[in-house]
Amino acid sequence: MIRVFTYAKCSTCRTALKFLAARNIEPTVIPIRDKPPTKAELKRMLVLVGGNLRRLFNTSGEDYKKLNMKERLPKLSEADALELLSKNGNLIKRPFLLTETNGTVGFDEKEWNRVLG
Repeated sequence: MIRVFTYAKCSTCRTALKFLAARNIEPTVIPIRDKPPTKAELKRMLVLVGGNLRRLFNTSGEDYKKLNMKERLPKLSEADALELLSKNGNLIKRPFLLTETNGTVGFDEKEWNRVLG
C-alpha cells in the first residue's frame, strides 16, 4: 500500500503523482489539508528522515511564516511539534509519501526511486 498526502495546487505534488503514474503505481492520494497525517504517521516519518523535525515542516509555506515557526520550532518538544503538524496539513512538507516499510517527504526523483524500490 502506497499513500501520498498531497495538495492539489502544489506543482511538486502534481509532479510526484505524474512520476508514480509513469511507473504504473496507483497510490491512495490523501488531501493533506483536509486529512493531515496522524501523529503516529508523523512519528514514523520522523524516524525515516533521521529524527530531524524540521524536515517534516513546509518551511516555505505561509502558515510556517505566519506562525513564526522559524523561531518557535527549535523550542518545541517533539510531541508538541507532531501535535501541531497533525492538526495543520499546511505546515507539513509535501508530498508526504508512506509505504508499508518506508517513506519520504518532498519530491526528489532519486529518493522516490529508492523508497519505492
